[in-house]
Amino acid sequence: MPIVKQMKCTKYLFSIFIGTLIYVTLSVTIGQNGLHGCNYLEQQKILLSKRTSEIQNINNELSLELAALQNDKAVIAAYARKLDYVSDDEKLVKITGLKPAQTTLYDTGTVLRHTEPEYLPEDICKIVSLFITMLCLGVMFLFDVSNGKITFKKEKQTMIKGIPVYDFKQI
Repeated sequence: MPIVKQMKCTKYLFSIFIGTLIYVTLSVTIGQNGLHGCNYLEQQKILLSKRTSEIQNINNELSLELAALQNDKAVIAAYARKLDYVSDDEKLVKITGLKPAQTTLYDTGTVLRHTEPEYLPEDICKIVSLFITMLCLGVMFLFDVSNGKITFKKEKQTMIKGIPVYDFKQI
């Protein structure tokens, strides 16, 4: 059983404080709910709101085009000609060798895929901080052993004719 000489508990509490500080730092910066994850989610929110406004603009344009196709006879006639329809009083002339007219493609926006933010799991944060705490405790313990503050030798008691002699420091 070790005999402890003038052991300072503050050193050992300091190593526990260091481990706790590292855990909190890892959790706050790159943990699941940390600053890195929040910044990533904020960027996704900005991108989604930008894409939402683009899609809203496309929707407004298509709504105007639909209203024009339902109500305006000139627009209906123009689209009918694009689809190769002719009216009764028009004459049709076919020309061979030309490419057909391209149809209008509507831009419907781009697809956004959900991506998970990258973060350090809580278990890893705890394991790293526990490892560093144990490392600090071990270093401080070895330092105390090497300085002689902690010994593992059993001290012999001095006896004078059957009476034990205790060596107390004088105050």
